[in-house]
Amino acid sequence: MTSLFASGRVVDLILGLVLIEVIALAVVRTRTKRGVNPFDLIASLLAGIALLFALRGALTGSGWPVIAVFLGAALIAHLWDLSRRWSAV
Repeated sequence: MTSLFASGRVVDLILGLVLIEVIALAVVRTRTKRGVNPFDLIASLLAGIALLFALRGALTGSGWPVIAVFLGAALIAHLWDLSRRWSAV
C-alpha cells in the first residue's frame, strides 16, 4: 500500500474511476434522456483532475512550481464552474 501512494499510482486509479464515472453518466444520459449532462460537468471535472495531478506531484516529490501550476489550473477551472452556475440561477 505504501508503494501505491509513494509512486502516485493511487492518483492514476482515481483518475480511472473518474473516467468510468463520466462514461457511465454519458451512457445513462444517452439511453434515458435523463440525468446529468456530462458536458455540464466539464469545469468541475477539470478542477478535480487538476487537484489530483497536484496531489500526484506532491506524492512523487515534484517541485513546488509543478504543484503550483496544477493548483492554479484547479482554481481557474473552479472559477469557471462557479461563473457558469452563478449565471444559471
